[in-house]
Amino acid sequence: MRVLVAEDHRTLAARIGEGLRDAGLAVDVVNDGAAALAAAAETAYDVVVLDRDLPAVHGDQVCRRLSGGTPRILLLTAASGVDDRVDGLELGADDYLGKPFAFHELVARVRALGRRAPSAPPVVRLADLTVDRARHRATRGDRTLSLTRKEFGVLEMLAAADGGLVSAEELLEHVWDANADPFSNIVSVTMARLRRKLGEPPLIRTVVGRGYRLCDHD
Repeated sequence: MRVLVAEDHRTLAARIGEGLRDAGLAVDVVNDGAAALAAAAETAYDVVVLDRDLPAVHGDQVCRRLSGGTPRILLLTAASGVDDRVDGLELGADDYLGKPFAFHELVARVRALGRRAPSAPPVVRLADLTVDRARHRATRGDRTLSLTRKEFGVLEMLAAADGGLVSAEELLEHVWDANADPFSNIVSVTMARLRRKLGEPPLIRTVVGRGYRLCDHD
């Protein structure tokens, strides 16, 4: 899951970004509304964590322009009364969290928003593989898979595609952040490690020149 954090308080923004990365998410951070709109125009984010009181372009305007599109929007604000929450949701936000907040609640809400797509149920099963997106855990048979954050992110995207093809470009865009080198072999290296950890019989099929899919036969 790839997340955009738009927060003008730079220290708080950095801490939110770091905490979400520690939770296994790919995160980009911007500090004003204009930068948020520019980033969202270039990248298909799954979730946008959006402060309402942004400079350059106000957070409410950013929310209006992004609502109805691909990313789910979580509004952050110090104004957390009932009327404020209603206003935020009517702007097109999908969820609302008042400041100060418990960080584990922020992580849980971001993950819940990222799971809302109908093609991506919380738990995906294929043959003897189970991918639990809610608990960030994968098992094969009776074996719990010890996956890095990026390996799980790749597996999660393949599982959510429900047998459909996922290109290397899509994996790079959603599992890695803006600092990833698009010309590196990081996707293929991660895929090779994931295949080894999944074991036999193989579950990931490569379609040359198009991408990867999860299936119960090679």
